[in-house]
Amino acid sequence: MHVEALAIVCAVLGHGEHGAVVRLMTPEHGLLAGYVRGGRSRRLRPVLLPGNVVQAEFRARTEEQLAALTVELAQSRAPLHSEPLAAAAIDWATALTATALPEAQPYPRLHAALDGLLGAIEAAPVARGWAAALVRYELLMLSELGFGLDLSACVASGAREDLAYVSPKSGAAVSRTEGAPYAARLLPLPGFLIDGGGAEWDALFDGFRLTGHFLERDLLTGRQAGVLAARERLVARLKRMVG
Repeated sequence: MHVEALAIVCAVLGHGEHGAVVRLMTPEHGLLAGYVRGGRSRRLRPVLLPGNVVQAEFRARTEEQLAALTVELAQSRAPLHSEPLAAAAIDWATALTATALPEAQPYPRLHAALDGLLGAIEAAPVARGWAAALVRYELLMLSELGFGLDLSACVASGAREDLAYVSPKSGAAVSRTEGAPYAARLLPLPGFLIDGGGAEWDALFDGFRLTGHFLERDLLTGRQAGVLAARERLVARLKRMVG
């Protein structure tokens, strides 16, 4: 096994006295893990920050063996880790990626979306500039792993207009007319997930509520559920900011 790629740092776990097991998201090979000798050293700690892009080289004698990994910094997002909201968003997006994806399976759409999301966090002057991209990334993650929502038409009538809700059981869209009598039992469907573009905070929090329901129910279960704490911290900070 020999892979060279530009990759996004998603998770770093200390191993032994000085080393670290690092999970990177690559464009063609998906999530890959490798052992970095001296990964917790003063030199490599600022390189192995979640969200950074590194030039990575994995080498292993067999596919089953944990690869030896060497890295060189290609793009640093270290300054964002001193900004609480940006840091929380990066921590959640990369933790979700490292936890939910099977290793060594290609997900080029997810790699591109994660790279775009991190770029939006870096470029946007305020959190509302990247919050919609984060909700869409969660939605794409569900879809790529087989738990996609059907937001194309109303599950009850087949109508494609005025979709306002999602069934928490089926994950299918429901029109405003069909869903009105059951609104208290349905999840709001914010318009930006249908029409694209940005959104106001009420719609963004509806989006987080929607994707969070299905992430918790279908994807992050059992031992993986612990990663949801990073998401809860992020959403709580966003709500405090909005007031």
